[in-house]
Amino acid sequence: MNAEHRAVLILLGLAVGGHGVRYLLSAPEAAPGAISFLGPAGSPGAHRDSVIERARPLEAGEKIDVDRAGVRELERLPGVGPALARKLVAYREEHGPFGGPEGLDRVPGIGPAMLGRIGKSVAFSGRARAQAPGPAGASYGSHQVRPPPGNAPAALDLNSASAEELQTLPGIGPAKARAIVAYREAHGPFANVEGLLAVPGIGPSLKAKVAAALGVP
Repeated sequence: MNAEHRAVLILLGLAVGGHGVRYLLSAPEAAPGAISFLGPAGSPGAHRDSVIERARPLEAGEKIDVDRAGVRELERLPGVGPALARKLVAYREEHGPFGGPEGLDRVPGIGPAMLGRIGKSVAFSGRARAQAPGPAGASYGSHQVRPPPGNAPAALDLNSASAEELQTLPGIGPAKARAIVAYREAHGPFANVEGLLAVPGIGPSLKAKVAAALGVP
């Protein structure tokens, strides 16, 4: 056999071997030219199921335990999107269980309107931690309020009180109470009584009345 015939046989062998390797590496059921995607099997289905679960509305009487629920479960609450659900979990991990509506109201972004919206759909299995008192005159976690008219609470927290509770303070009507809550939700808790001056409609005179009612010099 001459060198030319030997070269032809070698080329034929390489061609046959190449086709065999391609066949072994490709799925037998795949059509020629089919595109395969890299990634874990079942990922599209898992993503679809996740989206369906988050969009599934609450059934009649169903409640979400906000002291235990994860982000995806919290997203099922009316009006609670991914960002607020993550904020709830982060706040809970830092401060402990909410323990009730008062604890939930301390989360930035949760106000009276949101509490009213989700109130019938939430449950609390944990017990809130005691709020540590701050320096005198610097925090309003447990300042006592002079006995107000009606059935107002005996103690009021400016950083968690609802608009209705804020109206028990002297000179604070519905509009100013809503303004305080809106400012608090947008800018965070008040550091001291002077912070009230940043709320539209509250001046030095009204601030002084509120401070006196809270027992703050």
